[in-house]
Amino acid sequence: MSTTLPSPALAPFQVRSFRFQWPADLAASWAFEMETLILGWYVLVETGSVLLLTVQYVGTLFSPLFGVAGHRIGNKRVFCAMRATYAALAVVLMVLAFTDTLSPLYVFIITGLMGLVRPSDLVLRHALIGETLPVAQFVGAASISRTTQDSARVMGALTGAGLVAALGIGPSYAVVAAFYAASLLLTLGVAGPRPAARSADSAALLGPSAWQDLKEGLAYVWKTPPILAAIYLALLVNLTAFPLVNGLLPYVAKDIYGTDQTGLGYLVAGFAGGALLGSIVLTRFGHAIRPARMMIIGCATWYVLTLLFAQMHSLAGGLPLLLLAGLAQSLGMVPLAAMLLRGSEQRFRGRVMGIRMLVIYTLPIGLLASGPLIESFGFRVMATSYCLFGLAFTLLIAVRWRGHVWRSAAPANAR
Repeated sequence: MSTTLPSPALAPFQVRSFRFQWPADLAASWAFEMETLILGWYVLVETGSVLLLTVQYVGTLFSPLFGVAGHRIGNKRVFCAMRATYAALAVVLMVLAFTDTLSPLYVFIITGLMGLVRPSDLVLRHALIGETLPVAQFVGAASISRTTQDSARVMGALTGAGLVAALGIGPSYAVVAAFYAASLLLTLGVAGPRPAARSADSAALLGPSAWQDLKEGLAYVWKTPPILAAIYLALLVNLTAFPLVNGLLPYVAKDIYGTDQTGLGYLVAGFAGGALLGSIVLTRFGHAIRPARMMIIGCATWYVLTLLFAQMHSLAGGLPLLLLAGLAQSLGMVPLAAMLLRGSEQRFRGRVMGIRMLVIYTLPIGLLASGPLIESFGFRVMATSYCLFGLAFTLLIAVRWRGHVWRSAAPANAR
């Protein structure tokens, strides 16, 4: 009897490892989103400072080390260690909440430790896809993988808001810890590299040090124009776009729209709902797009819609634009990830995805810079300047590498 699935969009699930990885990623993503909402609101209410709200992201500066670790000791081992760390830190926060000893200081310390690990999760997901799936399934697998993140932002955000309002922070964190534990158990079932991928990687001996590995990966990216363009674009959106639709949404909900946790949940779910729609569209039609060109179009549209969102004065006005911005974000970032996987040589793929983590440097920078800008000029001026800067440089990237990312005959645009 044939085991062929009825739709090419579901072909990655024919691989046993992906059948473990997808629910593991889904559980982790739900926990991430609930945790971000719970702690973001807690910090804003307890301190009243948007600047302090951004401090919890400083730990992301250490994330590139995990890319090199994955290359040297194996992505699965690093992944399991990361998810064990999530569960342990969530249990600590849960205990502090149940014993009424939770304070902003403890939150900053624990989220700082979490920030050393969590930002690398998404890129390691892609690295495992590159190790365990055939090249022809990369676009579909990247799209399906993104549904875990996007659906979690919809349901996890709404669930997190409802749990805090109904049960309080302690029981809410018990749920978060349970999701992390489930993710760890499922991650243990993920396979190592495919035999072909393992032999190809073995052919390239490890460098004498982790630093040497990172330098070789950087040199490879620098000499590969479409990958370099994608890395620059990812760096740009982490600096100027993600802060507006991620870390600063609690501020928008409370201080701009005058709403509560439920309103914040709607905002988060609106953006994520649009992104989820985009991911679903790509699982069905991703084979027909030109990845590099779609990457540019999606990101440019994302900036335009976020600029319009920043001008709104009410939840009713901002929510539809945030949903459309989420759709555009997915149409830009999923092709970017697939292009990095497909366009990298097998022996460099893990390091390229590790270097992809380097762009997370710009997320805490963008968030930290937004605090004093908001306090000095207001949210709308700050958000407008971020969007215009990002749009201008997105177009500059398209022009600078137009032969590699815009020309339809370019390898990065192969269907």
